Amino acid sequence: MLREGNIRIPSGCAISGILNRKGNRFSGQMITDSIATMHDRSNGLGGGFAAYGIYPEYEDYYAFHMFYDDIVAKEDTERYLKTQYNVAYEERIPTRKTKGIENVPLIYRYFAKPKLEHLNALELDEDEFTSRFVFYVNSNINGAYVFSSGRNMGVFKAVGYPEDVSNFYKLENYRGYLWTSHGRFPTNTPGWWGGAHPFSILNFAVVHNGELSSYEANREFLEQFGYKCTLQTDTEVAAYIFDLLVRKHKLSFELACKVVASPLWRTVDRMGEREKVLYKNLKIVYGRALLNGPFSIILSHTDGFVAINDRLKLRPLTAASKGDFMMVASEESAIREVIKQPDKIWIPRGGEPVIGYVEYEQAQEKSTKEVSA
Repeated sequence: MLREGNIRIPSGCAISGILNRKGNRFSGQMITDSIATMHDRSNGLGGGFAAYGIYPEYEDYYAFHMFYDDIVAKEDTERYLKTQYNVAYEERIPTRKTKGIENVPLIYRYFAKPKLEHLNALELDEDEFTSRFVFYVNSNINGAYVFSSGRNMGVFKAVGYPEDVSNFYKLENYRGYLWTSHGRFPTNTPGWWGGAHPFSILNFAVVHNGELSSYEANREFLEQFGYKCTLQTDTEVAAYIFDLLVRKHKLSFELACKVVASPLWRTVDRMGEREKVLYKNLKIVYGRALLNGPFSIILSHTDGFVAINDRLKLRPLTAASKGDFMMVASEESAIREVIKQPDKIWIPRGGEPVIGYVEYEQAQEKSTKEVSA
């Protein structure tokens, strides 16, 4: 357990997210500069990024990012992958030698589509087929881990400070319309490559500051729907809960937020009748999907992001906007580092979501245009 003197430090970790609401792409250097401002909130045991819009040439393919412990794990995974998918392209993910990034696994990416005969035989859509593939590999192939599986997006993470992780993966060379980032200060889970944030399934990715005391209840609830938690950290359940609520159960992001940060019963009792009925039904159906404990999280997805903290606001979260940009971070300094003189800056209340969407009807040439704040 990491301590300062005799006092436990559970409030570290840094999170940051930047969205261009017109869908225009910008360099990964922008999110790197933001998260680096909060260097002292991390301790070098994990850093990572999620980026959207970075693979326009393969936007219809699932982009699998993989860690392998050894060549045997790689060969076993590729053999299974190619029985299930048509692989259009594969390569080692480009990296550079970086001080502070050590014990590097084999890191590969594959752009693939499920084989139609498997989809028809199982009567599954492509997303459900792919989520099952991810859980199978992570649970059954020793030494292999799928850490990113969305389309036209990717997660990049490692053990190290986030700015070093960015340098390691050469993120200044990538362009995306949405970026999130995390600097880790683990207090009760191990620091290892698979346990770094973001945690992702399909096009959902979560970065998190805090601790989820509800982890066991969340995990048991998710297992009823086929999810498997194998990554030795509490944050993993947050990504899967949003996937369950939004993708599988078709809740809006607004309703999903009312589940994960549901108000206390005494607050519900003071609501108007219609709102009271809604919250009571959500609590009854999804009580074990409530995220309890101190937290602030950013959930990113193809169409934007959702940022929310716990009901008592035990972890910090600040939001801002300027022109087409919308941003959230643990500290205001991380916002002002990259968005000079924001049009609006605010601190949301506990359990109050900050939701940003890409305005697709207004976006022009979103896959090729580059912008800067």
